[in-house]
Amino acid sequence: MRSMRASQTWPKILLLGFFVFLAVLVLIPFAAILIASFKPGKDLIRYGLNLNLDFQIMSLANYVFLFAGDHPYFVWFKNSVILTAFQSALTLLVSAAVGYGFAIYDFRFKRTLFICVLLIMMVPFEILMLPLYQQIIAIRLVDTFSGIILPYMANASTIFFFKQYLGGIPRSLIDAGRVDGASEYGIFARLIFPLMKPAFAAMGILSAMGSWNNFLWPLLVLRSSEKFTLPIGLNTLLTPYGNNYDLLIVGSCFSIIPIFILFLYFQKYFIAGMTAGSVKE
Repeated sequence: MRSMRASQTWPKILLLGFFVFLAVLVLIPFAAILIASFKPGKDLIRYGLNLNLDFQIMSLANYVFLFAGDHPYFVWFKNSVILTAFQSALTLLVSAAVGYGFAIYDFRFKRTLFICVLLIMMVPFEILMLPLYQQIIAIRLVDTFSGIILPYMANASTIFFFKQYLGGIPRSLIDAGRVDGASEYGIFARLIFPLMKPAFAAMGILSAMGSWNNFLWPLLVLRSSEKFTLPIGLNTLLTPYGNNYDLLIVGSCFSIIPIFILFLYFQKYFIAGMTAGSVKE
């Protein structure tokens, strides 16, 4: 009996040890950046990112420089927060409505249109970037937040996820809503929408991360420095005349906080949303 328990315990211990090892491996770069944020920039140039805790040279000077310096860091931070919030909300709303249509209704060319959605998922954004940029110029949205948000209003991956998730919702619930006299919009808003909280949380986190870290498209669209997002603003600190690594590292550390808080707050729904789509009626 004892030998049987031991044979069942050791694989669990080995598996736990493997996951702990992976977690440490993933956290090492974050720890190196955090430690570097307390060191002078010249030390980073000389030794690179490392885990050495040299308390003689470590200080809060970089953080003081971030908060009290004349760089518009918090303007870039505010722009990123506004863009991320609006873009994520619009992406979730539009993609949820489209996914609901694909999952619930039968209409002509439904299969063909859904194949088009799947094909769009396979096309890299860099290929679509030039025609999208020409359209943004044509409708005069260059150097505006609308020009950044508009191409991301409907995301093919998010539509696919919502379609699969809503495929597990009982059709009898929708039929019951129709029998009670609810309109199709009412069924979506009052019955389906509350059931999609885990899916919204899961896709909201992924959408917010994509928007927060987006660099290439905002770089093409934006012209004015007061409209720069955080990734573009931090990139301007690297110039041919001198690289401000002190502010760059501490600014990068500080930029992780919003996404970290978002994940901590919604992690329960995130896990539920990523697994609930497999439940079928």
